[in-house]
Amino acid sequence: MQSTVVIIAIGTLAIIAYSDMRWRRIPNELSLAITILGLTRIILGHGTVAAGPTLAASAAVFSAAFLLYWRGIVGGGDAKLVAAAALLIGYTDLFGFLFLMSLCGALLALAILVRDRFGARLWRPRRRPAGMPHPRPARERLAAPVRSTVPYGAAIAAAGMIMLISKNLFS
Repeated sequence: MQSTVVIIAIGTLAIIAYSDMRWRRIPNELSLAITILGLTRIILGHGTVAAGPTLAASAAVFSAAFLLYWRGIVGGGDAKLVAAAALLIGYTDLFGFLFLMSLCGALLALAILVRDRFGARLWRPRRRPAGMPHPRPARERLAAPVRSTVPYGAAIAAAGMIMLISKNLFS
């Protein structure tokens, strides 16, 4: 039963990562599913001994994430997801999860920065025939660039998947 919970959790985290990358939105239903899977994993695997520290750690993570959301640093979906993932991962692997999440987030932010800074230089625009007008008006081409955002839910989900796979393969 424990491996079934892990497989469902990995699939749900993959859907969350895709949703956040594609639409910059993490559905509440999916964060709730991760929370329920985390509670199920606590009940099935660790019993009541590890329930207290894991719930306390998840509450602390949610508090910190809520402060980051309140300051406008992360989105609300990211705050809910990181707390749910902390519940799923457990308190014993929490620091490893947070470190891995930070690495995944940094790599994702770097990839987005490279795409935004060098993307226009890496891909050559197609040449238009002479006299053909540009498809966008000049004022739209000269407008300020749109502020890039990092879909941090994808980093949270990736770290969660890596932790779940490594914990179940090597234990």
